Amino acid sequence: MELMTGESSANSGATAPRSLGLATDLYELTMAAAYYAHGRRERASFELFVRKLPAERSYLIAAGLHQALDYLRTLSFSREEVAYLRALPAFAHVPPSFFDYLRDFRFSGEVWAMPEGTLAFAGEPLLRVTAPIIEAQVVETYLLATINFQTLIATKATRIVEAARGRDVIEFGARRAHGMEAALYAARAAFIGGCVGTSNVEAGRLFDLPVYGTAAHSWTMAFEREIDAFRAYYQVFPDSTTLLLDTYDTLAAARLATEFGPKLRGVRLDSGDLVELAKQVRAILDQAGMRQTKILASGDLNEFKIAEVLAAGAPIDLFGVGTELSTSRDAPALGGVYKLVELEVNHHIEPKIKLSRDKATYPFRKQVWREHGDDGTFIGDVITIADEVMSSRSLSDPLLTQVMKDGEIIRQLPSLREAQANARGQLARLPAAYKALAHAECYPVQFSAELERQRQEKLKELERNH
Repeated sequence: MELMTGESSANSGATAPRSLGLATDLYELTMAAAYYAHGRRERASFELFVRKLPAERSYLIAAGLHQALDYLRTLSFSREEVAYLRALPAFAHVPPSFFDYLRDFRFSGEVWAMPEGTLAFAGEPLLRVTAPIIEAQVVETYLLATINFQTLIATKATRIVEAARGRDVIEFGARRAHGMEAALYAARAAFIGGCVGTSNVEAGRLFDLPVYGTAAHSWTMAFEREIDAFRAYYQVFPDSTTLLLDTYDTLAAARLATEFGPKLRGVRLDSGDLVELAKQVRAILDQAGMRQTKILASGDLNEFKIAEVLAAGAPIDLFGVGTELSTSRDAPALGGVYKLVELEVNHHIEPKIKLSRDKATYPFRKQVWREHGDDGTFIGDVITIADEVMSSRSLSDPLLTQVMKDGEIIRQLPSLREAQANARGQLARLPAAYKALAHAECYPVQFSAELERQRQEKLKELERNH
């Protein structure tokens, strides 16, 4: 269904501002200064992954890579930023040459990542950075903020779209998002997750998304009679009008809407018993010969409510979802982490491991492989050392691909529509047991025998040295 729509030809990834050096946590920069002061310049590899999925989540949809790479490609420190940093009391004893280093700072490393729209699970690297240790360290905060948020919202969107059972879902959440920047990237991520578009016009311009809208209750209230409001709006937008019915009496408004006949694009229900109202409104429209006029439902919807109203037989054609989607209200944060896994010292690889309780990690740069059955459905994933050879015919190509080298993007990234198609295609191959809205089964993810062996060797080494 087209409500009021428009679409631009802008790029699918917004360009980050040129200077974002201070868009990080203080301890990233204090560590950078200390690394610099002690002459630490070795290359380091960090991996970004999610330790544990949020409640009622059984998978993730990777998102945010465009913005992450834009940030790395353009990262620098302005004169004003360096001056601010130098004046902080914490940097009083830092060598002055460190600030000269920051003025010339550019990211020169490499990045491997899962393409946007890729299905992922707990423990699997979504992104890996290898760079001189200062460069690899200072980018942690921005990468986590970017990948965590967009992956969270893309994943939420897929759950809502799955619940809608083939009906279109529109992202409506700008007014409830945590600021307008969050609203923009929520709209982008929601599209990757399967939404057909957004109500956010700036997101539409920046990311080439279809934009949708109806009218508010205030429009109806601004006129003496409800029918006058409907007529005035339809006069200006005869091809795209969707009338909001619940300002006063929903069923009476539905009867008024029949004046416009089959050419009326749609009506919207925003409150009340959506199941009964949708059935009664559908009957009123059908009796007037308006079978093609769509019913849009909105109003604090989420995947559970959508599944419930459809199971009850509500003849709703599409859904507008705002707060619950753009804030992922039931699970509003994704616990992604960014951990050191390797150091390269004098051309020798030193695997790194963390042993903290409930936060232990695996050493080495890694790769992820997906096993599939004869019918193409996904069976399980294997996490290996990055250069480990896997030759089984049932395994997919490796999921992480190199996207940046020497600080420059080296391959064409998927468009948002390609990322959306990627997510849709991969979810179609995930068995239903792993996609249930509640109490889904845990998808099998294992570490390779070689990686487990290497980890045990590292544990023994740490025991000897500590």
